[in-house]
Amino acid sequence: MYVSITALVVYYIIWEFKHVIPEIPLNIPTFLGTAISVILSFKLSQSYDRWWEARKIWGSIVNDSRNLMLQFQSFVSAEAGDIVRKIAYRQIAWCYCLGRSLRGQNATDQLERYLTEGDLQLLGNHHNKPLGILQQNTVDIYKLRTSGHLDLFSHVQLNNTMVSLTNSMGMAERIKSTVFPVTYRIFLHMIIYVFVITLSIALRHTVGYFEIPLLLIMTSFFFLLERTATHLQDPFSNMPTDTAMTAIATTIEINIRQLLGETNVPAPAKIR
Repeated sequence: MYVSITALVVYYIIWEFKHVIPEIPLNIPTFLGTAISVILSFKLSQSYDRWWEARKIWGSIVNDSRNLMLQFQSFVSAEAGDIVRKIAYRQIAWCYCLGRSLRGQNATDQLERYLTEGDLQLLGNHHNKPLGILQQNTVDIYKLRTSGHLDLFSHVQLNNTMVSLTNSMGMAERIKSTVFPVTYRIFLHMIIYVFVITLSIALRHTVGYFEIPLLLIMTSFFFLLERTATHLQDPFSNMPTDTAMTAIATTIEINIRQLLGETNVPAPAKIR
């Protein structure tokens, strides 16, 4: 709409004041178009890097969640099965909680399916809900160590996995809290409109009435690429282009519950 209005206004001014407005060679809009392409390439590259890093972080969370359960089954005696099951369900809750927290939603929504009433009460004291869940698991791992269900080496291995989960959470929070410069988008839009104006003047004796549709088509590619980059730069924004955290968390839940020997597991979620 803005491009159409701008092009129509410029088109009208050109024909009303055609003897006053000087000729503009095609080299100038060509140079501006090249500059826009370079700026867009940089923004697309940086946006995709943020999106891909977010996906790698959640890939690490999947691996660490599986490793955590396999380590418990390898290191902990069968007598501590109830504690292991409680930790397993907390890990499932942590995945959902982290995804909702990154999307700015209610982090504790529907967690009562996985956490006990006592866990939920303790979680209420934490501003960072996912961190609170990790703390509860760490406390129970320490209890397993002091009660003799874990040897020192096994405790260290489990602690390394918990550290890796904490690091993944911190990296995701860093992406979420690091805002892409707004001035970059403003500058890009400004130069696109300058490109529209200069190209309209340069084409006034060339394409005639086809000038407006031509400008719309050419600038639409620029704006669509810019919008795509804007969506990719926020991989935790609860949009169709963000990281499929709900689907990944559901996959983790299926894996953990099957490792526990359960058969009543949820169906894989759609990519969301």
